[in-house]
Amino acid sequence: MKKILMSIVALFATVTMSAQVYVGGSFGFASYDDSNKSHTAFKFIPEIGYNLDEDIAIGVALGYTQGSTAAAWLLTNPNEDLKTFSIAPYLRYSFAKFGPVTVFADGSFEYAHADNDGVKANAFGLGIQPGIAVSLNEKFSFVSHIGRLGYTQSKLDVSGAKAQSTFGLDLDNALTFGLYYNF
Repeated sequence: MKKILMSIVALFATVTMSAQVYVGGSFGFASYDDSNKSHTAFKFIPEIGYNLDEDIAIGVALGYTQGSTAAAWLLTNPNEDLKTFSIAPYLRYSFAKFGPVTVFADGSFEYAHADNDGVKANAFGLGIQPGIAVSLNEKFSFVSHIGRLGYTQSKLDVSGAKAQSTFGLDLDNALTFGLYYNF
């Protein structure tokens, strides 16, 4: 057991010392008022990735969103009680570098599960998200994504429900900001 534990520690140290692993993610918050009451929503999306080489990385983003604007693409009438869990493994290709700025695109497979006061829904999707990363220093990077081009299929988890499919370009509320720590 001691040999296995020491091997895992050595492997982790080797990977992190080569500056190939990054962790980070994004956090979002929104609030709005309608004629009846105030609504809030937030999202927390931690992420971990591994740089395979200078231009290609793989990673996974895990997400939790809650609120009236959270994952509205899953349900037709979302409310402030909507809770969504998601996972999105991705392949990142960096195609242009300008000093500390890198332009990239993430190709991802997404799965999301939502619960709206007991009414559940599931969604699967394939998409491409362009983005930029700005290296602030050797350890920290600022990352932003804008938009999504892709396909999504969602379905309420009730008897007789039919799946809804969507293909298109989404630029509405699709700007995200995050911070990465590079090991």
